[in-house]
Order: sequence, then structure tokens, then C-alpha cells
Amino acid sequence: MKDNKNIAVVFPGQGSQRSGMGKDFYEQISVCRETFEEAAEALGWDVSAMCFGEDERLNLTEYTQPCIVTTEICMLRGLADRYGFAPDYFGGHSLGEFTALVAAGVMPLADTVKIVQTRGRLMQEAVPVGVGGMAAVISGNIDIDMLRKTMQGLAADVANINSANQVVISGELPAIDETEKRLTLNFPAEKTFRFIRLNVSAPFHSRLMKTIEDRFADTLEKFGHNLNPLNAAKVTSNFTGGFHAESVSDVRKNLVHQISNTVNWRNNMQALAQKAEEIYEVGPGRPLRDFFKTIGVACQSITGMTAADKVFKVTN
Repeated sequence: MKDNKNIAVVFPGQGSQRSGMGKDFYEQISVCRETFEEAAEALGWDVSAMCFGEDERLNLTEYTQPCIVTTEICMLRGLADRYGFAPDYFGGHSLGEFTALVAAGVMPLADTVKIVQTRGRLMQEAVPVGVGGMAAVISGNIDIDMLRKTMQGLAADVANINSANQVVISGELPAIDETEKRLTLNFPAEKTFRFIRLNVSAPFHSRLMKTIEDRFADTLEKFGHNLNPLNAAKVTSNFTGGFHAESVSDVRKNLVHQISNTVNWRNNMQALAQKAEEIYEVGPGRPLRDFFKTIGVACQSITGMTAADKVFKVTN
């Protein structure tokens, strides 16, 4: 399908999982079956059975993360095999950044699924269930500085800058409640906002995750010795907002800091849009497409084989 246009692919993160994800690719394309087998061999448990069945562990963070990464790489390899899909640039939202690094050839899949399984376990262990939470603030052209000032003195942080119109905050539950009260009192009179609490098990991308940074750095050291920085400059970093440097230490540092800092997704989108003429979202869900719309950039989403056939017209 390559026609000399620069192509970017982006991958959604946790929350996009669903039962049956990737099954149509698995059934139709041999390289997709091999991808699930590769992940299962690395992890020591049947990834396809968890993704395709009704296993409740699919929504437990330490299983969700390797399942999503495996599914997204399965889909990407299937698209390459069937349609000649060959992206030039890569990005991913939170967990999706790990998929992007695998897709670009920076990290091997077998190592990465072990890294993200440990990442998921550490993130859940960092804060007991019921202590922390996350909420989305939705309004037109949200003033990030105003939001941070509103949260001053509270155990909560800006977790995701998803677009000009959606920002996610994360922290201790009383701090989340207090932020809503303060916004209600102080939000600009001419504007309205929605405050939506998210169904998550921990306050991701907040200061409450800092306690696990050292252990996650050790995990990257243990399982990330095959990291190849050659194509890292083609992958966006959630932490910096721009592209990674071609440096093993920088990639590791960015991934460690990503855990407890803001996901600068809006900057990632703009960085990718400056490089690529076409952008595709590949994964079991399609949350990123609408974020690209807010910066006036088209993003085609592929969540299954039917969608892939429509996007690539089965003629490529």
C-alpha cells in the first residue's frame, strides 16, 4: 500500500481492552497466531485464551497490559502481511507507547510483554484499591495552568492532556472530590464543564505512582537489555511530548517518568501530524481518533478485520 506518503500509526492504551479482541486477525492470518504464541511463551500463560474468552482477569491491570500490547502487535503484523501496511512514525497513549516501541523495532515483543505485566502489577500495588481515582474534565479549550492552580495543595495531578477539550486528573479520592468543588466555584463564568469520574483501579500518572519508579527502572534493566534505540526517534514520548532520542538511557528514563507524570498526548498528536500525511489508529478500541479531530487531523481507526478491509479497500 506504500505510495511515498509518510504514515503514522498510533495505539490506544488501557481501557481499550474487550473480550474477543484480535480474534479475527488470529483466525485469518498465521503471523497473528504466531504473535500470540510468542507472547504466551514469554509470559508462561495463554494470552489468546484470556483475550478471546470470558476471563475476568482481562480487566486486572497486570493482565490487561500484556494482552493489549500483544493484540495491537498482532493486528499491526496482520495489516503488514495482508495489506503491506508500513508506518514511518509511531505513537501510543500511555501503555500504547510500549506497543509503539515494539512496532518501531525498538523493543522486542517477548521482553515488552514481561515489562508491562510487571508495570501493571507495580501500578496496582502502588496505591490500595479505594484510595485513589481519576476523573476527566471536559470543556472547550481547557486552561491547563488554571486547572493546576485549582488543584494546588491537593494530592492530585494532571494525568493526561488528551486534547484541548479533555484533560484527565489523578490522585487521592478526597483530592478528586475537592477539585470538582473548586472547579464548580472558580470555572470561568462564560464556560461550562463536565467532570466524569473514571472506572479505574488506581490513580495512574500521578505523584502516587512515584513510589514504584525505582522498581520499574529495575524491571527495564532486567528485561530491557535487548532495547535497540535505532528507531526511537520515530516514536513519540508521552513524557516529553516530542519524539524519543536514539538513546537507550533516554528511552528508559522517559518510560520510567511516564508512570508518575502527565501523558502529553496533545503534543504527541501535533508532533506526529507534522511528520505524517496519513494517521491510523490500530487497537481493540478507538479512543484516539476523536482526539485527533480536535486538532483538525484525520485519523482512521482499525479495530478489526472488517474495519481494515474498509480502510484499505481490499485492493492494496
